Amino acid sequence: MSDESGIPEVISDESGERLARAVTIGAGVPVLAFDVGGTDIKSALFDADGTALGLRRTPTPAGGDDSPARLIDRLAELSDELRAQHPDVVPEAIGLVVPGIVDPERGIGVFSSNLGWRDAPMRDLMAARFGMPVAFDHDVRMASWAEHVLGGARDYANAVVLIIGTGIAGALLIDGRPYTAGGYAGEIGHSPIGEWPCPCGARGCLEAVASAGAISRRYTDATGEVVDGAREVIARAAAGDETAAGIWNDALDALTMSIAQLTAVIAPQAVVIGGGLSRAGGALFDELRARLSDRLSFHRIPELVPAELSGNAGILGSALRARQAARA
Repeated sequence: MSDESGIPEVISDESGERLARAVTIGAGVPVLAFDVGGTDIKSALFDADGTALGLRRTPTPAGGDDSPARLIDRLAELSDELRAQHPDVVPEAIGLVVPGIVDPERGIGVFSSNLGWRDAPMRDLMAARFGMPVAFDHDVRMASWAEHVLGGARDYANAVVLIIGTGIAGALLIDGRPYTAGGYAGEIGHSPIGEWPCPCGARGCLEAVASAGAISRRYTDATGEVVDGAREVIARAAAGDETAAGIWNDALDALTMSIAQLTAVIAPQAVVIGGGLSRAGGALFDELRARLSDRLSFHRIPELVPAELSGNAGILGSALRARQAARA
């Protein structure tokens, strides 16, 4: 499976035997963890050693007026299946992470276009259905937390995590804690840095020019040629294709501007980059380092670090967050 970068996503196999680089979240109470996206749900039962059991990917129920209730019904079915397969592992809490605007302190899904809800009291609804503590949070914010605990951000108390794939999602770690601002913080992909239109309705959003999805779409719009994601555009740029080079240069300039702004405002020690575009390697990281050095002066230039947990960061973060709820 791949996103619009055209670079395959690294996920576990259906038996849950592999969790990218992180095979365990460490010892603690058993928990259930769910990472719900617009198209699929990742689910797993984590045992007392922190090993993911039965990790799988299943379709997300379609959105609509009753989507919170239908989603909870589906999560209950997945929970029953996991617990039947592993009867000796008794979870003490649940982690649920979703896209959109999430207020974790109130346990509210403020808005999700993918899931089709507004102001959904997901934490309370889940707790009533499952009869145990529930941690409810944002998917990318908890993916960044997993990177902080287990992956590329573990050496940095202050970091920005960017997930660059079909869109661009972000999260902020300040003094070793996720910064939420009621669920509105971290929308780096929709920070305005230009004048081009964005499907969200704003103008100049970063992800409209610098996401993997935007890179491939812009090339197809310019040439009429359908490409195999951003990977092919980057390869064509390296081979001398002027149109591809211009589109890739636009993306790099936009990312440089965004990271430079973040550097000037919050001075992160590191920017951890994941998602399909991160697998472009030096074509991305070396170029960004050079361009940041040219643009900034007295600023502390952040380390640019590849994310380590790949497509499983969200469910690992969900499990870590569930452990926090169990201790509360």
